[in-house]
Amino acid sequence: MSDKEYRLASAARSGLLYMRGVPGVALGDRVVVRDHSGRRRNGQVIRTSDELVLIQVLEGTDNLDLERTWVRFLDQPFEVALSPDLLGRVFNGIGQPRDDRPPLFSKLKRNVNGAPVNPAARAYPREFIQTGLSAVDGLNSLVRGQKLPIFSGSGLPHNRLAAQIVRQARLPGEESNFAVVFAAMGVSYSDANFFRETFAASGVLRNVVMFLNLADEPAIERLILPRAALTVAEYLAFDLDKHVLVVMTDMTHYAEALREVATAKGDVPARKGYPGYLYSDLAEIYERAGRIRGKPGSITMMPVVSMPSDDITHPIPDLTGYITEGQLVLSRTLNSLGIYPPIDIPPSLSRLMKDGIGHEHTREDHSRLAGQIYASYARALEVRNLASIIGAEDLSETDRNYLAFADAFERRFVGQREEEERDIIETLNLAWELLSLLPPEALTRVGTADLEKYHHWQGAATEEK
Repeated sequence: MSDKEYRLASAARSGLLYMRGVPGVALGDRVVVRDHSGRRRNGQVIRTSDELVLIQVLEGTDNLDLERTWVRFLDQPFEVALSPDLLGRVFNGIGQPRDDRPPLFSKLKRNVNGAPVNPAARAYPREFIQTGLSAVDGLNSLVRGQKLPIFSGSGLPHNRLAAQIVRQARLPGEESNFAVVFAAMGVSYSDANFFRETFAASGVLRNVVMFLNLADEPAIERLILPRAALTVAEYLAFDLDKHVLVVMTDMTHYAEALREVATAKGDVPARKGYPGYLYSDLAEIYERAGRIRGKPGSITMMPVVSMPSDDITHPIPDLTGYITEGQLVLSRTLNSLGIYPPIDIPPSLSRLMKDGIGHEHTREDHSRLAGQIYASYARALEVRNLASIIGAEDLSETDRNYLAFADAFERRFVGQREEEERDIIETLNLAWELLSLLPPEALTRVGTADLEKYHHWQGAATEEK
């Protein structure tokens, strides 16, 4: 740590402090700013050159008297203290406690920016993670080491869904070795209290590490928070051999903070005003998930991305889709019908689902059953559109069966109570129960053995009569 303090600030505006004539300053270094009243403020170097050093002050630059402002460069990046005692704690974006408990003291500290992982050392994501949600477990299964974002819109219940996943997610048979890192950026006071109270009331808080940044707190803290959270996740996964689920909400708030800081320091804007390096910046975060050969632990990530104006082609969800392995898309139409969680099945996808389901992980019919559900629901949506034109009374009996299937599927399979947790076998059995609304000849993606074992068409008795 440097023992020198500089009083060379030339300007301060929009949370940025400009300094000239400071040698040997590295990008990303931590800074302590001491103002005229003795108050200390945290900062980070966001641009450096021989002529100018630009500092983002976390607590802002209001009321700074430049003639009486002293700046100390700590010659170190932001670090987070690491210990098994992290579990059950709540921190702010830079790792300071916000749960009225003492700071975490540990000799082990690591740079929040992490260390690069040799791509050849990565192991392929496998093994099923149960979330207790049928629309996820049955049709968009999450596997260990995967990145599966939730695409949402303003006013949709993505925070409730994220909290439910944190409460219910587990590796079947390995619950004791499972941990959750929850990172919330730019949330309101009410949302922050909702998360804390929900996790405490359900008893999962003892197995969760929470990082919270409120909407009225510094934007630069939002840029540090996901990196601090992932540094903790890497410690839990690769030092303590735990299976870690990282839930981050909301990555749109993160990207907006990145745009704000980039604009303040004069970076050239690209699409929608976001900096041109938005893709590489998001990839730097998302690619810290995964598995490493020879390490039993893993990091699985579920970031929440709210889509401005429900536009899935907006730069943030668009770039996220290129980096991650699928998406869960929330539907405003289903939400308006009172269906929770309003997961829109057709555009939702888990690209790694096939590697985490089947005989060794869930059940031997899972893959075929999921394909059949997708096909039958797609056909039912076509019939629903036709019915809206010609009327349901003019449909054939088979088409009316598809309409009944679509309604039952949305209400009973996609929809479930917020406190309801279904195991994977219960989910698969429910899917077969709904497919029994359709005749066996309509189910072409499952085998004869599957039909004999699981399918009980309710129209069979009518035909015999």
